[in-house]
Amino acid sequence: MTQTPLTQVLNLQLTPMQISETIPVTDLSSKNSFATQTANRGTELFLYPGESSEILVEIENSGREALQLDLGIGGNFPENWCRIGIEGNELAPKQRIQAVLYFQTPDDFFEFNRPLTPGKSLVLDYSGHLNVRYNQTNSNRELIKTAEFKLYVRPRSLYPKFLPEFYREVDFISRLLKIFEETFEPAVNTLNSLWAYLDPLTAPEAMLGFLGNWVAWEINPRWSPEVQRRLIRQAMQIYSWRGTRRGLRFYLHLYTGLPLDEEIPQEDDKHISIQEVFQEGLVLGKTSLGDNTLMGGGKPYHFIVRLRSEPGIEIDGQLVDYIIEQEKPVFCTYELIIDR
Repeated sequence: MTQTPLTQVLNLQLTPMQISETIPVTDLSSKNSFATQTANRGTELFLYPGESSEILVEIENSGREALQLDLGIGGNFPENWCRIGIEGNELAPKQRIQAVLYFQTPDDFFEFNRPLTPGKSLVLDYSGHLNVRYNQTNSNRELIKTAEFKLYVRPRSLYPKFLPEFYREVDFISRLLKIFEETFEPAVNTLNSLWAYLDPLTAPEAMLGFLGNWVAWEINPRWSPEVQRRLIRQAMQIYSWRGTRRGLRFYLHLYTGLPLDEEIPQEDDKHISIQEVFQEGLVLGKTSLGDNTLMGGGKPYHFIVRLRSEPGIEIDGQLVDYIIEQEKPVFCTYELIIDR
C-alpha cells in the first residue's frame, strides 16, 4: 500500500487487492538487491493470465470546493489489459470517492504464437501510472495528480508451496520451479485421471479405436461417437447374449436410445418389440390334409421386430437391418417395422 505525496486539495491512495508473498528482484547483481526491494516495495499488482486483478483507488478532496475528475491510465502495458470503474466524476469538498482499476491478461500470455526476435525475451514486469485530472467547479485551471504502480505477470505455480517460507518469497525461484511444473504436471494429471481415458464414456474420441480393439469391437463409421461409446462399453454383454431375443433388444436399445421396458409384460406394448412367429407350414408327418394344413406362407424360425420411435428420435432402418443380420441366428428370418 502506498500513499502518494499530498497536493493542495487532492489526495490519492492505491491499494492492490491481490498481494503475493513473492518479491520481484530486478537487479540480481547487487548484493543488497533483496533487502532494497523489500524495503522499497510500492504499489505492486500481480497478474495471472486469464484471471482478473484489481487496484482500489481512493480519491479525497481536502479542499473547500467541489472538483471535476477525469481518470486516465498510462504505462508500457497494452491498453486492453485495463479498464476503469468509477461512479460519477464530481467530488464534493471534504469527501472521498473510490474507483477500481480492473486488470486482466490474456489466457495465452505465455503461449504467444508470434516468435520472439533473437536477443529478446518475454516482458513480464510493467510499470504504469494513474492520472487524475481535476479542476474546481468555479475555476478553469486544470491540475493533474499522478500515482504510479507496477504490474508483474506471473504464472500460477503449485511447487513453491512445498518450499520453506524464505524461498517462497524469491520470485526467481518461483519462476524456475514453474519450468519443471510445466514439464511434469501434465504427466501427473494424466496418471491421476487415467481411469477416464480407459472408460469409453469419458475417453477422448481418438481413444475409441484403441479401446474397441481391447474388446474386439469393430469401429463402424456409420455410428455416431456417442453410440460407439455405449457399444464399446457394453460389448461383452452383447457378445454373451448374441443370438437371443434379450441380446438383440439390448443392442437396439443402445443404438436407438429407446427404453427396454422390462417392467411391461406384454411384448406388443414395448418400444422394442420382438415377436416370434410359430408357423411351420406344411410339414410331412406332422400335418393332415384338410385338417391343420397351411399351404404356403409358412415361415419357420421367423420373428418380427417392431420399433416405436418417440418424437425427436431418428432411426435409420438400414442400420437396424445391419444390427439384426449381425445378431440373429443364420437360419432365422425376420421382418422389420418402424412406427414413427
